[in-house]
Amino acid sequence: MKKYLLVLFVLLITGCNSETEDRQMTNGIGEPLGFIEKYDDELDEVLNSEAVPIIIGEGFQWSEGPVWVDEHQFLLFSDVPANTIYRWTESDGVQSYLEPSGYTGTSGRGGEIGSNGLIISDEGDLLLCQHGDRQIARMNAELIDPAPEYVALADQYDGMKFNSPNDLVQHSSGSIYFTDPPYGLEGYIDDPLREMDIQGVYRIDPNGDVILLTDELSRPNGLAFSTDESLLYVANSDPQRAIWMFYDVLENGDITNGRVFMDATDQVGEEPGLPDGMKVNRDGYLFATGPGGVWIMSPDGRVLGKIKTGEFISNCAFDTEESTLYMTADSYVLKLEL
Repeated sequence: MKKYLLVLFVLLITGCNSETEDRQMTNGIGEPLGFIEKYDDELDEVLNSEAVPIIIGEGFQWSEGPVWVDEHQFLLFSDVPANTIYRWTESDGVQSYLEPSGYTGTSGRGGEIGSNGLIISDEGDLLLCQHGDRQIARMNAELIDPAPEYVALADQYDGMKFNSPNDLVQHSSGSIYFTDPPYGLEGYIDDPLREMDIQGVYRIDPNGDVILLTDELSRPNGLAFSTDESLLYVANSDPQRAIWMFYDVLENGDITNGRVFMDATDQVGEEPGLPDGMKVNRDGYLFATGPGGVWIMSPDGRVLGKIKTGEFISNCAFDTEESTLYMTADSYVLKLEL
């Protein structure tokens, strides 16, 4: 639902930015798609502003949730409507990795049923936000020998099923933080199977307890910790309130003092994209998907530049050395040498 509602909303009212269309070139795998737009010279301290994104995969329905697996030197990412996770390596390109990835039921249903956000846990396991099964799960198999067998880490709060967990991140304490918008429900916000009237940000403690951290956001989406874990950033992918929030993280894992880090609402519709997935590099800079592409923002809230492709970019991930940024962009998967 996320792709079909949000992409349609933005593209119908404006279409793609002509400057981006003029400057990008795309002919398939290995070809460039887009460019970097610099607003501040400090951007050159973060990445090579002359680099261009390169297509490493294409033809997906809605790519999401990229994660780099350092142990095996491959990238994993979700194709949400296809209910499939793919693997990419430099030598072999894109191959199917795990199916089904998010919906294991036997009754047919539409919508975005697959996995969305993915992470490798501190224990080396693949953790998934499963839209169709409406839970945070762990793949019960080795990374190098995957199998569609899952252990639910959390599937409800206060006796009610989640909407459709969307993105997740792990704290050094072992707790898992995740967001729960309604994008994976077949009927979206009016789905008859929807049990909650909130869209929350939650924490799963190592003992399995599930804590609601905040329900103040209309469409909580991507999230990331600051490098010292003192702050939690949360994207809100509501076209009417397209913002990034940040919160102080307390010693017990709760969050407080929520305030707006950046507001992009006035840019919605000018170019494809909404606040969605994000990552923070080791120097504290945010790489956050939003209107126009990936926004690179300083810790003090300045937009240094954007990675622009003319496509809805849903999420991004670094390799271990932070020398490469991988991006899921609608039907494409891209890499940018930083």
